[in-house]
Amino acid sequence: MHNFDFVKPSSVADAVSALKAEDAQALGGGQTLIPTMKQRLAAPAVLVSLTGITEMKGVKRAGDAVEIGGATTHAEVAKEAASHYPALAALATGIGDPAVRNRGTIGGSLANNDPAADYPAAALASGATVVTNAREIAADDFFQGLFSTALEEGEIITAVRFPMPEKAAYAKFVQPASRFALTGAFVAKFASGVQVAITGAGEDGVFRWSEAEQALSQNFSADAVAGLAVPEDGMIGDIHGTPAYRANLVRVMTQRAVRTA
Repeated sequence: MHNFDFVKPSSVADAVSALKAEDAQALGGGQTLIPTMKQRLAAPAVLVSLTGITEMKGVKRAGDAVEIGGATTHAEVAKEAASHYPALAALATGIGDPAVRNRGTIGGSLANNDPAADYPAAALASGATVVTNAREIAADDFFQGLFSTALEEGEIITAVRFPMPEKAAYAKFVQPASRFALTGAFVAKFASGVQVAITGAGEDGVFRWSEAEQALSQNFSADAVAGLAVPEDGMIGDIHGTPAYRANLVRVMTQRAVRTA
């Protein structure tokens, strides 16, 4: 690991100011950035920790939505969101192991946008709004490919606002070593229709499965997607599964999520 300066501001304004330093990098729970630095694949000159910013922590009801601070850990989401959005809390419970859940943050996960992460599927299926220090970004506009988002340099996720659906559930086929999703499906049923987001399967990262959304909006049952399939083209192929395997898992996980919901 290279040498670096460490800054721990107590306000969003101070964090934004600190990030103006040359080669500065925001640090959430550090579950991705720190291992990357240890491997010398990243070498920020300044780490700006967001974990000391009280205004970026916590879970609260905001009308018909639940708002979660960007520096809120997975463990806190699992506990505090349970009474507001049970499916989201259940998702958080299944992230990594206890050490990861007590350090990793929802803002850090969304900003990193790992193609097999869990929260992106929840945000996209829920029609969430990502709130930053500068603006609000709809989930459909936020995710822009592998490890790529709409965040500008120095922009911080201060909160995420999740509209609460009538019914919802997340189902994932777990990669046992990492606990990431080999393929995961988040299904959310609103009065206006159903939204389905898939993680862990697509070469371009998280995506919405529009064909399943249309079918489930007409008939919210696992049978509604039994005859559907996503194309193998564009699916990830690696030592854990072929594109055809993941394409099949997309349907299977979506059906499981619907049954759970």
